Amino acid sequence: MIKPNIPENEAERMHALRTLQVLDTSHEERFDRVTRMAKRMFGVSISLVSLIDEDRQWFKSKQGLEVSETPRDISFCGHAINQDGLFIIPDAAEDERFYDNPLVTDSPKIRFYAGCPLEIKDGLKIGTLCLLDQSPKTMDEEDKQLLKDLGAMVEQEIKSIQLATLDQLTLISNRRGFLSLVEHSVKVCRRTRVPMSFLLFDLNKFKIINDEYGHHEGDFVLITFAQIMLQTFRNSDVIGRLGGDEFVVMLSDSDQNHTNGIVERFAKAVEQANATINKPYEIEYSVGVEYFQHDTKKSAKEMIQDADASMYKQKKSKAR
Repeated sequence: MIKPNIPENEAERMHALRTLQVLDTSHEERFDRVTRMAKRMFGVSISLVSLIDEDRQWFKSKQGLEVSETPRDISFCGHAINQDGLFIIPDAAEDERFYDNPLVTDSPKIRFYAGCPLEIKDGLKIGTLCLLDQSPKTMDEEDKQLLKDLGAMVEQEIKSIQLATLDQLTLISNRRGFLSLVEHSVKVCRRTRVPMSFLLFDLNKFKIINDEYGHHEGDFVLITFAQIMLQTFRNSDVIGRLGGDEFVVMLSDSDQNHTNGIVERFAKAVEQANATINKPYEIEYSVGVEYFQHDTKKSAKEMIQDADASMYKQKKSKAR
């Protein structure tokens, strides 16, 4: 058995998936409608909307299968998200990547697989609409186009969720998505009695970059800054773009020493990025940091406001 490779943009992909807040949610008719159609149209025993999480594939919609998830390292869909276009296995028992896969040798005894990657932005695939059957099958061009059309329907439903919670430029949480995730994270910190920290970032000289070099360079700075955040902070940390050139992070289970270490690591990552981007400007920022115990009475918005106030104090001190 050959395990699926991890995509190069895994950090960005995982953040986009979690920002959608669809994992471990109940089934929805808008997705179930498509899997029912797919199962009937193609005459297969199983059809799924499968989302590839960090170490599992979880089924947002399923027809003909009882389990809700399987390990990522044995998943067919884990391979499919690394492909451009459809990923089709006519007979898994004859394929060197899958012939000894537990999903082939044991229940559900997959022989045929066809997956259409679900892409929410160029190169960013979060899962598949897939067909499975216990008998080998082939697909003609008309079948392939039909599967692509059904996959596009699922993508459209996902993008309608994405528009509400994801910043379209940087593909991290927008204000609404961030606040929604943070409300949940704060509750977890309180329940598990662990500290939390909020970091508020504001880009310095951002207007000058836009005015002197053009808005395409401003977009480059925003995208680069977001990517550095994704690469520096943990998957469990919540990051977002509040709007304009303001970014925010909530660190769970993070005391002052731990938070200060992460802030230093982030500063080094930005410094390294500036050394490699080969631009006539540098990415500069101010950051406000505030620490809170689990029993704080402040709301998430109030904690963000405290970090915002700290950031402006630092920004003013730099301007002197």
